[in-house]
Amino acid sequence: MPHIDVPGASLYYETAGHVSAPALLLLHAGIANLRMWDPQVEALAADHFVIRFDSRGFGQTTSEDVQFSNRDDARAVLDHLGIAAATLVGCSRGGSIAIDVAAETPERVRGLVTIGSGPSGFPEVELTDVEDAAFDLVDAAFEAKDWHRLARLEVALWAIGPLRREEDLDPEFVSLAYELNRVNVVHAEECPVPVPLDPPAFDRLVDIEVPALVTVGAFDITPVLAQYEYLLSALPNARGVTFRDAAHLPNVELPAEFEQVLLDWLTEKGL
Repeated sequence: MPHIDVPGASLYYETAGHVSAPALLLLHAGIANLRMWDPQVEALAADHFVIRFDSRGFGQTTSEDVQFSNRDDARAVLDHLGIAAATLVGCSRGGSIAIDVAAETPERVRGLVTIGSGPSGFPEVELTDVEDAAFDLVDAAFEAKDWHRLARLEVALWAIGPLRREEDLDPEFVSLAYELNRVNVVHAEECPVPVPLDPPAFDRLVDIEVPALVTVGAFDITPVLAQYEYLLSALPNARGVTFRDAAHLPNVELPAEFEQVLLDWLTEKGL
């Protein structure tokens, strides 16, 4: 299995498509791993070199308990494959990492796609009572070190969403959403410490001039919806898309719809 050795970690990665095609770097959510992109990889690889990897603490990547930079890890994957610049596609924390990379090293980024993401340094947003109660359950499971319960509660909060009932959703999506986070439980005792971007991206978005596709699921939580609006207002070259029947993982829940939106945008922007 392909791995890249970086200081304090071994990053698992996969590629698809021809290395000479325009590069896409896919960055997964914090309740998933690189498998979340499976529905889109084949279509994307027809005209792109598709790269994805498991971040530290996720999937098949292993890490020591050291300080590290998510941005450096992303660039290390590109460097290993000889890619000077790529379009970054990130979901949730993956989108935040993509934004940070664009702010810190704009020459490495040709385009930016975010899904349910916000910039680092975004101010705290008040939760609804229902969201607050769901986070309390997540926090309690974390304090109890009940890692399997924590994984399920995280998925229920983010992928299902506090305003939806699991039984009303596609059972295949629900099963997949839980599976994408369940495999991360093996990393629960690992403690790599990410070094934040300084200064954070919140006040630097105006300098990110590449084309940006900013997306969100309508059933995502209040802070994410606020971040979506802020990205649209602050990024100079951004387009927004809301997926009306999804929460935090629209590319998993509505794979065909998301794929078409992404492919159309990439074609229009020549990326």
